[in-house]
Amino acid sequence: MAGERKYVSAEELKQHNKPDDLWISIQGKVYNVTDWAKVHPGGDIPLLNLGGQDVTDAFIAYHPGTAWKYLDKFFTGYHLKDFKVSEVSKDYRKLANDFSKLGLFEKKGHGVLYSFSVIGLLFMACVYGILCVESFWVHFLCAALLGFLWIQSSYLGHDSGHYQMMSSPGFNKLAQILIGNCITGISIAWWKWTHNAHHLACNSLDYDPDLQHIPVFAVSSKFFNSMKSIFYGRTLKFDSVARFLVSYQHWTYYPVMCGARINLFLQTLLLLFSGRNVPDRTLNILGICVFWTWYPLLVSCLPNWGERVMFVLVSLAVTSIQHIQFTLNHFSADVYVGGPAGNDWFEKQTGGTIDISCSTWMDWFHGGLQFQLEHHLFPRLPRCHLRSISPVVKELCKKHNLPYRSLSFWEANVSTIRTLRTAALQARDLTNPVPKNLVWEAANIHG
Repeated sequence: MAGERKYVSAEELKQHNKPDDLWISIQGKVYNVTDWAKVHPGGDIPLLNLGGQDVTDAFIAYHPGTAWKYLDKFFTGYHLKDFKVSEVSKDYRKLANDFSKLGLFEKKGHGVLYSFSVIGLLFMACVYGILCVESFWVHFLCAALLGFLWIQSSYLGHDSGHYQMMSSPGFNKLAQILIGNCITGISIAWWKWTHNAHHLACNSLDYDPDLQHIPVFAVSSKFFNSMKSIFYGRTLKFDSVARFLVSYQHWTYYPVMCGARINLFLQTLLLLFSGRNVPDRTLNILGICVFWTWYPLLVSCLPNWGERVMFVLVSLAVTSIQHIQFTLNHFSADVYVGGPAGNDWFEKQTGGTIDISCSTWMDWFHGGLQFQLEHHLFPRLPRCHLRSISPVVKELCKKHNLPYRSLSFWEANVSTIRTLRTAALQARDLTNPVPKNLVWEAANIHG
């Protein structure tokens, strides 16, 4: 009969989860995204991780309403049999729709302008202090200001990666390269590659790269079995060296955070000069070259090697504040093994995140990431709205008996150290063979 609907079961849909045969379902309609995955603006990882299942909630979270009209060209003609929506998803989708009607996703406030102004002033102050003042303590202050500048630039880069904070996509990309690659030395391409995977597989031990820190850190004893990283496509070997380092991770946590930025520099270079398909590779490399031109030149203007070493160490150590915040939001939250599932989007985000409670006047300091759950549920929402939607999200969690954890900065630190200590004590009872390639493992630590 003409116009009769064709259906596939959820089990049949699951079979189409490979790079050369990739289907997804959105609102019960089945789409073939095999070719689209290769040019998807968010990279292929999100589609590969969610392939073969319904991804409606994730699609709503990451795409504006204008994206729906592009789906038709991928439609297979099939609908998902027995398609059902959970009560949690119904409420989540209604909330997202309400926010859209209020225009919250488009109302970005003046935060971007303020942030750019602060970053510009800090940069000029650093340059002036080094070139025009001879005092050691002024140079020390300039190093601290530069570290703080990098923190604020990273927050702004994070914003630009999640939503269009500039007037056009072209200007948004330019802003990403400027504040990411040129100013902080961290590639926006690397950030998108890892960060999108993190959001979609929040706190999955084998899918989320932000929890894969072997041999230095392990937030769960499950890592002691030399788990395979689906993201990196290799085994995270838990050898005797990893066992030793993890055994003292609750003591080394803060010192490692002070140098964590070095790892991000290394990760950027490893990606940009790898064989992977990297969007805008040339532009990203040019931006990194700008950073590695101005930063060494600025350091060389200091009067002696003692001050130069001090400047580098202090500027890097200050950024530890940001790396600590990143880990506080997730290290002591719930973890699981396996890929993300499209039918429990809301539940996985609530389980894998921890908010940091703070006063309104401290919002600038945390860059919006203190509302980690709100950000994970609505990643396109400008950070200026996260505080206002927090009570609504909290009520929704309460309604469905889901966790909503909000700790003070001190409490979050205590919780994180407790998690690390628990795993450290467990690690002391284990032994594993020596790895074949420890250097490569150590090069892939995330801060």
